Amino acid sequence: MDYEGILLGMGNPLLDISAVVDQEFLDKYDLKLNNAILAEEKHVPLYDEMASKFTVEYIAGGATQNSIRVAQWMLQIPGATSYMGSIGKDKFGEEMKKNAKLAGVNVHYYEDESPTGTCGVCVVGGERSLVANLSAANCYKTDHLKKPENWALVEKAKYYYIAGFFLTVSPESIMLVAEHAAAKNKVFSMNLSAPFICEFFKDVQDKVVPYMDYVFGNETEARVFSKVHGWETENVEEIALKISQLPKASGTHKRIAVITQGADPVVVAEDGKVKLFPVILLPKEKLVDTNGAGDAFVGGFLSQLVQEKPIEDCVKAGCYAANVIIQRSGCTYPVKPDFE
Repeated sequence: MDYEGILLGMGNPLLDISAVVDQEFLDKYDLKLNNAILAEEKHVPLYDEMASKFTVEYIAGGATQNSIRVAQWMLQIPGATSYMGSIGKDKFGEEMKKNAKLAGVNVHYYEDESPTGTCGVCVVGGERSLVANLSAANCYKTDHLKKPENWALVEKAKYYYIAGFFLTVSPESIMLVAEHAAAKNKVFSMNLSAPFICEFFKDVQDKVVPYMDYVFGNETEARVFSKVHGWETENVEEIALKISQLPKASGTHKRIAVITQGADPVVVAEDGKVKLFPVILLPKEKLVDTNGAGDAFVGGFLSQLVQEKPIEDCVKAGCYAANVIIQRSGCTYPVKPDFE
């Protein structure tokens, strides 16, 4: 099988500025663990303060880009994945390009005049809180996507993955890809990504849901999704089932909902049934931080999905990748996967 460009991701390329902080720092900036938000006025000084008070690491990130990088790493097939998003013409942007090339991902960035986007990763007790300052990432437009050399990536791919965060940037680009996937019987997947997406971008999210063949998310996001849709249930299995049964734009593929729950089993809903898959448990002392864990899960999952492996194998690969990533800082990994 030809795997060249089989998987395409679109999203917000962000440089993670990661540090172990303290509860006081979280409180000062009104941050909650296991949450992701967009930076507001009050968060502007956060990045400099992090760098001056704590030991920071700079790691190429952005949810979709993380997942695509992990899928590429798991596949070990050069050029199997491609990615689009918007960066700035600056040293962070250069860093991102270098990093993506090393990872073997075929990136087609749009380069904007604004600075490359950053994400503050505030780690306390291994759990993370994310504060994204999108900047250049926010400037992605369909004009870039429609350029022949970029649209060629869409045509070549058979699988698409876009994190929900991109809904705040270019829903038009998402719809173009989603409609292409439905018309050509390809596989389109998205992530709920964050409570604020489900809550404040409900309308744009609901427009794309019919096109989603796979919906990823975690238990917190699933519960917020349930709440805003008036489902009146906190039960993750029930919510996953309801998500899988929402109307679909194309009947070619059934929708499968995949909800992770940290150390608790992964919930998979398809065909009106729910299956639970246990995750690999990690002793607390081995946990470095959960930054990128959900992204890595998706990357591992997709690496098997594009090889048409059964769902059990996809989940297993997702759990493996997440387990590797939480033992390291940010979404980074060893040279080769040790996945059978």
